[in-house]
Amino acid sequence: MRGVAEGPGGSSILEDIVAEGERLLALGEATGVDMRLLGGVAVRLHASQVPPALAREYKDLDFAIVKRHAGPLDQLMRDAGYAPHVSFNAMHARERALFFDDQHGRQVDVFIDSFRMCHAIPLSDRLGLERGTVPLAELLLTKLQIIEVNEKDVRDTVLLLHGHPVEDHDGEAINGARIAELCAADWGLWRTITANLQRCGEHLGDYDLDEADRDRIAARFDLLLERVEAEPKSRGWKLRARVGERKRWYDLPEEVTQ
Repeated sequence: MRGVAEGPGGSSILEDIVAEGERLLALGEATGVDMRLLGGVAVRLHASQVPPALAREYKDLDFAIVKRHAGPLDQLMRDAGYAPHVSFNAMHARERALFFDDQHGRQVDVFIDSFRMCHAIPLSDRLGLERGTVPLAELLLTKLQIIEVNEKDVRDTVLLLHGHPVEDHDGEAINGARIAELCAADWGLWRTITANLQRCGEHLGDYDLDEADRDRIAARFDLLLERVEAEPKSRGWKLRARVGERKRWYDLPEEVTQ
């Protein structure tokens, strides 16, 4: 069948990566493994409308699960046609797992309980709020926690703010209160998130959007920054702020190869 590849377990992996993400979510639901998408495919699933200027291709899939589902997820992924990165998964069993789709040259990255790259974004208590993906606040944070945000992350961030208002609740809004709360407790996270919000806002003009769309998105960037800055900061945040950038405030993610 065109667009379908047979994995090592005999299961069909779909060529269309968005459809494949939905297939894995359905397998998780059928087997009782609570999987939630994050990354670019999750952003795409939340977009009811994608302006041509914000469309892009997606290369990999990213999921989040809670720790108790890590074992069942490994079997689900094998049955779905994926090959596990055995040594990496053994070394990082508490926080992350990798699986490969060799037919399409794709990778599935699974984060356990929290998203850890340049910064740690807690997820375990929030995975039950949405079907299919992590909540929009966490989805945005995972895009903005990169110390050197790249163009695809800027594009995804703009698409999120194109389709969703910033309010103090979850659902179809980006929960500004949640983002502000996490940033107020962690100076390093605050430093990276606010810098990247400003950077993304500065690049808004790079995309061929209607003036009304651009103005609405710019206003949402400003509103989110204001919401983060207005949140009372923790004692730990204030102590770390005294050190500032004299000490590195982010982690350098491990580069993983098959």
